[in-house]
Amino acid sequence: MRRKHFVNPHIIDSKRNFWQVLRWRAGLYKEPIHPPPVDFTYPFEAPKLDLTKPSVVWMGHCTFLLEVDSLVILTDPIWSDYCAPVKIPGLKRFHAAPIALSDIPIVDVVLLSHNHYDHLDAATVMHLHRLHPHILWVIPSKLTPWFKKRGITRTIELSWWQVHNDLSFQITAVPAQHYSGRTLWDQNKTHWNGYVFESKTSHKRFYFTGDTGYNPIGFKEIGQHWPHMDLSLIPIGTYIPIDFMSPVHCSPYDGVEIHQDVSSRLSIGMHWKTFRLSDEPLNRPPYDLFLALQKKGLPPSSFLPLEPGCYVNW
Repeated sequence: MRRKHFVNPHIIDSKRNFWQVLRWRAGLYKEPIHPPPVDFTYPFEAPKLDLTKPSVVWMGHCTFLLEVDSLVILTDPIWSDYCAPVKIPGLKRFHAAPIALSDIPIVDVVLLSHNHYDHLDAATVMHLHRLHPHILWVIPSKLTPWFKKRGITRTIELSWWQVHNDLSFQITAVPAQHYSGRTLWDQNKTHWNGYVFESKTSHKRFYFTGDTGYNPIGFKEIGQHWPHMDLSLIPIGTYIPIDFMSPVHCSPYDGVEIHQDVSSRLSIGMHWKTFRLSDEPLNRPPYDLFLALQKKGLPPSSFLPLEPGCYVNW
């Protein structure tokens, strides 16, 4: 941390300043934008769900509901119609969450990556807190005051590489390459995390990258720390224009690099389809993911762009 602001160690500047945003909105990055071929379908058919094995379902954006060894975990939960403090038409949700908040199982743990509105959604947090007041909220450094202000005190604040040990699981906060801020005045004053969750019962392990760009150092360090990931939840959307987006958001090609860096047995794409926060068509990430896997000689079944509501075992 420097001057009371958090920084990324492998890039000079992660913040998208006003002039960069203006250039983007004015179309000055001049990157061609192509939809996928009209006949493209990602080559995957979900196998029948086995209720005796760990499962994961994508709710949209970076929200997953995971069940492993009688534990229920949520990541970056957002059920709201807009990923903004006010109803901005361009930030409206493109699909509803496939399961209503009132219908999800009792949640044990929420992993919260950072405080951007599309990841830390106040309405969803308060609704979850009312439904499941015993949730353990695992959050990045300096976010505790936000939760305490709302009467939520069962929080664990972790810095990179810090570990929370419970009787049945262990959570390690790991580096991500992003930024934070909910106003013009709090930029990078709270941190941003990924997480590795490990069950002590079945020894199953999953990796939630959080919102992140790619670098060739940090993710290899994560891969060196663990021999493999049973499941990785990796961004594949919000990447065009690449020059503007790549410091803080993964393209599908970057996502495949992370998939390989951490030796993931199965990865699932996130940060696409739910909100349009960049210029690529909403249906393009699966096609680019398919091309990226093909380039690396990896099977499409190893990295899936699921539809919302689709369950898979891991």
